[in-house]
Amino acid sequence: MPFYHKLGNIPPKRHTQFRKPDGSLYYEQLFGTIGFDGMSTNSYHEQRPTQVKGIEKRYSVAPKIAQSNNIQSYRLKGFQVKPENDYLESRKTVLVNSDCAIVLAAPKLSTTNYFYKNTDADELIFVHKGTGKLRTHLGNLDFKYGDYLLIPRGIIYKMDFDTENNRLFIIESRRPIYTPKRYRNWFGQLLEHSPFCERDIRRPQELETYNASGDFLIKVKKQDDIIEMTYASHPFDVIGYDGYNYPYAFSIHDFEPITGRIHQPPPVHQTFETDAFVVCSFVPRLYDYHPQSIPAPYNHSNIDSDEVLYYVDGDFMSRNDVEAGHISLHPAGIPHGPHPGATERSIGKTKTDELAVMVDTFKPLMVTEEAMKIADNSYHKSWLKPPPAPPKEGD
Repeated sequence: MPFYHKLGNIPPKRHTQFRKPDGSLYYEQLFGTIGFDGMSTNSYHEQRPTQVKGIEKRYSVAPKIAQSNNIQSYRLKGFQVKPENDYLESRKTVLVNSDCAIVLAAPKLSTTNYFYKNTDADELIFVHKGTGKLRTHLGNLDFKYGDYLLIPRGIIYKMDFDTENNRLFIIESRRPIYTPKRYRNWFGQLLEHSPFCERDIRRPQELETYNASGDFLIKVKKQDDIIEMTYASHPFDVIGYDGYNYPYAFSIHDFEPITGRIHQPPPVHQTFETDAFVVCSFVPRLYDYHPQSIPAPYNHSNIDSDEVLYYVDGDFMSRNDVEAGHISLHPAGIPHGPHPGATERSIGKTKTDELAVMVDTFKPLMVTEEAMKIADNSYHKSWLKPPPAPPKEGD
């Protein structure tokens, strides 16, 4: 996120001596991206952050592909993913390409006996069900229903859940995730026409600091492997940091929709972007107010992108038989649009209460075996008009 944040204690100038009360030095670490050219943070540690005691185990979590060249539209019933105790084991990749992975998770328990770090991807976690606290080495964030949690790659974190009833929609991005550039000026400030602003962004305000030695397990994701590494010092030993690279939260309920006299295209709902995909938020809003407007979206062809829509809550006007937790996949190369009857039903309506998250990828998505376990294989036929009812006896 391109704005400055400071938390804890830091020296007046970077790369200079910063001493503890006993006279020894704190250990500075540059936590940066894109070499030395991207956003970065300077953090100060009680102990050296480099103390690896052992690499204990390695195992693959690479998704198994069911369809690598897919042109079929699917509906995935996300709430059919069974809850599991462990946070990492609960994560099921359903759609994937070389730029991103779309993951469903229903973890029951908090991460208590290990820390987690994704070295390859930024993680955007949408909280569909559950409350709790995201704990990171750069500070903590409380989360609740409707929150996006943006966790930059390399952040060491834990998820603490208040209950066992949790549902997460996760996007892993191998490209940095930013706010849309058309909503920012060249200084990085969000502009007046942006559907949200810096006041809506929740930055870490609570910094846990532990100066402890021992055996601390960090599960590191690298190139679709989980590597278990034991460190000699507690990962949360930061006493202060400043910079631009840190986790933050944004609630979908703070997204202010842009409306018009006629139907607005999906980019007005855009919330995040990379150079490989975009993320949009569909929120309750007034419908189009031209006297002849059709609120339902028009049919459109996905020539250059796959469209994924994760249904969160409310009445999904353009779809028949869609429930919360469902995912629709409309692949590139074929048109899609409202289900039969949806256009007619929308005329005259003045508002919608739908809540959904959309991901449009610029490379095709592969469908995994985990997706096929919860897939509706007949969804691609749902635009066919039902046959006319047989005449009643006596007609």
